[in-house]
Amino acid sequence: MSQHTHTQGLVELCHVSRSFGQVKALSNVTLTIRRGECLGLIGHNGAGKSTLMNILAGTLALDEGDMTFAGQPLGQDYAVNQARALGVRCVFQELSLCPNLSVLENTHIACPEIRGWQWRKQAAAQMTSSLDQIFPGHGIKPQHIVADLSIGQRQMVEIARAFTAVDRPVELVILDEPTSSLDARVAQQLLSFVRRFVEGGGSLVLISHILDEMLSSCDRIAVMQDGHVVEVRQATDYTRDSLVEAMGHAASPTHTQSDVRSNESSVADPTASESMTSGASNAPLRVHQASGPAAHTPVIEARQGQIIGLAGLAGHGQSAFLNKVLMSRQGAGQVAFVAGDRQTEGIFPLWSIAENMAITSLKGLSQYGLIERQKVMAMANQWQHEMGIRTPSVQNPMGSLSGGNQQKVLFARALGASADLILMDDPMRGVDVGTKREVYERIQAEAAKGRTFIWYTTEFEELSYCDHIYVFRDGQAVEGFPLSELSEARVLSSSFEEDVVC
Repeated sequence: MSQHTHTQGLVELCHVSRSFGQVKALSNVTLTIRRGECLGLIGHNGAGKSTLMNILAGTLALDEGDMTFAGQPLGQDYAVNQARALGVRCVFQELSLCPNLSVLENTHIACPEIRGWQWRKQAAAQMTSSLDQIFPGHGIKPQHIVADLSIGQRQMVEIARAFTAVDRPVELVILDEPTSSLDARVAQQLLSFVRRFVEGGGSLVLISHILDEMLSSCDRIAVMQDGHVVEVRQATDYTRDSLVEAMGHAASPTHTQSDVRSNESSVADPTASESMTSGASNAPLRVHQASGPAAHTPVIEARQGQIIGLAGLAGHGQSAFLNKVLMSRQGAGQVAFVAGDRQTEGIFPLWSIAENMAITSLKGLSQYGLIERQKVMAMANQWQHEMGIRTPSVQNPMGSLSGGNQQKVLFARALGASADLILMDDPMRGVDVGTKREVYERIQAEAAKGRTFIWYTTEFEELSYCDHIYVFRDGQAVEGFPLSELSEARVLSSSFEEDVVC
């Protein structure tokens, strides 16, 4: 723990409760956030983590209970402006940047203290300084329009903006799934800065479903279940399995590459894939990336029943490749897509959960050109159960779900469709560890039935669920190899080498 940590709390939450209609999001929560510590907050999707942090950030009011900051009670009128005046900043899982404005203009909106006729210069300097401290080598310019940035770069801007101090120091920062859109290198830059921040006396709440991040970066970890804080312990008191168990999911043995694909018919050997299909047409999907000087780069190939992994640093062409494949096969209706950036590419927030699930399966849910509502509801209820989507009713609006539960709906939409090819663009954003394991098993089971998956992921562990991996750099795949040759060193080497490896 940081040498600056004190026993007294910076923030005290006492018997806090909050309901949304009949749904009890928080029930009698008591929690202390200390000075100079990183407090981890973990729990399954819908456990109440984001609701609790929204109350702390002033965007939601509590129904019952009390809250103090530095010993001073916060009244019922506590809101965002007061939170900001106290030095509280929050980076929510669903980003709040204005996409049509530049980076410096977004900085100005969040920092009204920046004023005067030279506000642009001040905002640019503040943001550049913050980005440089947290993400050295970021490559983001203050004049860049947010909509033109990748989701990872947008995440970096949002985080840097939260740590920007103008009139008073930042006392407490809440980071809700901050690394979910960042590759491993950039995520490590952030976590290193987090430790520097708390060692300097700042306080931070980290919400993450990546267990290694929680265990290595946090001083204490608070575990939530169903609106309650059920356990608070030193991070060093937990292991990966005990942390999963505390969340309410049965801990399973730590996943290793050697036991990923125990079924011999599922390995990357093309002849094994062919035998698995029992004579079905198994012409591989091949994508030639370029012609001319770059024509010697690997041809990306995916056979029926395979899981193909796309790796490399974020923003190096993996998502663009998936979009290329999607556009080339969309007319045939045999492709489904799971977006990582669900707010812009995935959900219809005003539609019901059931409608969001059924949108790609309407042909099979219709008769004589009319959608049969009973079939839609039956499908939605089935997949709500299979994916563990936490909602009282699939007729509720999509926007009523937590971020992780929204992501489960996108998986249900893709897996519930008849598509034989499923594209996944870093899809595990905000999904809790127990659900991740269930989804991994489901993907493997669907692959064993003959469905093909092309999976871009920024989490190295997820590559070990793939049959074959392609590493991207500068907009194209530069190396491909089977699972048996996967190592973190090889992925990193291919990500940074100047010469193409064939």
